[in-house]
Amino acid sequence: MKTTPFTHFHEELGARMAPFAGYNMPIEYTGIKDEHNTVREKVGVFDVSHMGEFWVKGPKAFELVQKLTSNDVAALTDGKVQYSCFPNETGGIVDDLLVYRFSAEKYLLVVNAANIEKDWAWCTKWAKELGMNVDTDLENASDNICQLAVQGPLALKAMQKLTTANVVDMEYYTFKEIPFAGIDKVIFSTTGYTGAGGCEIYAYVKDAEKLWHAVFEAGAEFGIKPAGLGARDTLRLEAGFCLYGHEIDDDHSPIEAGLGWITKFVPGNDFINRAYHEKLKADKPSRYMKPFELQDRGIARQGYVIEDAEGNEIGVVCSGTVSPWTGKSIGTGYVKSGFHKLDTEIFIRVRNKALKAKIVKTPFF
Repeated sequence: MKTTPFTHFHEELGARMAPFAGYNMPIEYTGIKDEHNTVREKVGVFDVSHMGEFWVKGPKAFELVQKLTSNDVAALTDGKVQYSCFPNETGGIVDDLLVYRFSAEKYLLVVNAANIEKDWAWCTKWAKELGMNVDTDLENASDNICQLAVQGPLALKAMQKLTTANVVDMEYYTFKEIPFAGIDKVIFSTTGYTGAGGCEIYAYVKDAEKLWHAVFEAGAEFGIKPAGLGARDTLRLEAGFCLYGHEIDDDHSPIEAGLGWITKFVPGNDFINRAYHEKLKADKPSRYMKPFELQDRGIARQGYVIEDAEGNEIGVVCSGTVSPWTGKSIGTGYVKSGFHKLDTEIFIRVRNKALKAKIVKTPFF
């Protein structure tokens, strides 16, 4: 298994470790509920160094990123970040990602750890189609960059202690290159996947130790705690965010997945397989990914069957858990058209029981 530059800290702190995307990662320290609620109320820190980072540079950088991603890259300006996805050629999604614009000829793509090799192959394939030089115009910097996600309502206040640059007033989904914690330059981004606010900090691996110590020293007075992938998953689900391999995959369109807001059918946005998704939106999908809340006692798990009142199969669960914040049993799933509207009653087949649930809005908290 691979390790991150912070792995020895996780082990010293007694984290429960497990394999994830080929890495030895912390699943929990003090318990998922404690870590989850710390992020909702105060500030928690996630090691997300396993994520992938690709640089796209040169005169054709914009053309490539616009072709690869469903969102409209033309709407980005320097210092802005965009959530997006890579549509594939068969109607599904290669991966979801963040797009950072540094200039008209320089972008950073941040992709999921489990998909780094797949995404890199996809990006290089299309770069070659455009006649780009893969050796100079693209760079897979994943092994050179470490990243901490500092999340929670007190995160920016705590991190402000480590820089002279103004970070507390940064808008959501923006970034700056700033001196931070005695490091000459980091990428400081007001992004994250918890729904609790905060930032993500990218640094070179050589600065990892300095970054870790500084972040925890600065956050001590705010009740900062490390958090593992267990809480990261419950936080993202509670916020209603998609996770690759659950709500989105190679077989589902962003239109079906409720990601129409990052699928822009505007002039000049000729992304891969645009016509398919545009037609799907016009014709209406036969299935929709929807959040639900169980009314009966039980927990929905990925792969469980969703039924109607007569016991007919109408869909499948993508994710499910008991919300640490609300105590309610929540989940997401694909359901047939006609069962996707707010407050519609559905049933989750848990072993030999059909548990009543209803379609709700997100976030769940």
